[in-house]
Amino acid sequence: MRVSPLFLALLGATVAGGVLATLDNSAARTAGIVLIVIGGWATSLCLHEFGHAATAYRNGDLSVRAKGYLTLDPRHYTDPVVSIVLPLLFVIAGGIPLPGGAVWINHHALRNRRAESLVSLAGPLTNLVIGLVLAVSVATLASSMPMGLSTGLSYLAFLQVIAFVLNILPVPGLDGYGAIEPWLSGPAREFGEKSRAWAPLVLFVLLFAVQPVGRAFFELAYLVFALVGGDPGLAYMGQAWFRFWEF
Repeated sequence: MRVSPLFLALLGATVAGGVLATLDNSAARTAGIVLIVIGGWATSLCLHEFGHAATAYRNGDLSVRAKGYLTLDPRHYTDPVVSIVLPLLFVIAGGIPLPGGAVWINHHALRNRRAESLVSLAGPLTNLVIGLVLAVSVATLASSMPMGLSTGLSYLAFLQVIAFVLNILPVPGLDGYGAIEPWLSGPAREFGEKSRAWAPLVLFVLLFAVQPVGRAFFELAYLVFALVGGDPGLAYMGQAWFRFWEF
């Protein structure tokens, strides 16, 4: 259960970004915000999957330890390209942050249906807690925190909230569906299994191509962000600095 050096490196890059974001130099501040967002998002992807694995371990699936899921090593969370690189590219492109990797849980080893639901919910709830901690930290220390640091952390917090809202949706292939799946009827579960591969793609098409759907999604995300104490203005400034090539 040793923590992976690669995870510590990601965490260190995030901290280094925080230091750079406090400087008066514009280039250093921008580089710091980019590091905060990229390093922080990669770190949160690992924590999201660790949340699934740790909850599964506590509820009977001891195999997650042998698979290395409890080390926070991103290389163990399925394909690193799909799990880490692709979600990071979506963040850089300014899109909705994709769900990260996945941990393979032995559901037969879990104690009951409640445990299965808890395992699915653990990931998005981890994102929500990270967003809450970041938003509250900025709100508490805003008066003494350099602007670059507060905006970078606020944008990272908003990404965590988006990830929570997205993953909690009851769509096959997402964690929200995984939480209700154990309680569904046999035919419903069979349909969910068949649609698992394409349902998230349909969701993303709707979010990007159907304006009312995308607007409703982001209105919900901003509502949750406000509830955890986030400042939308600071988050927008952080996004602008992060996407410096567009402004």
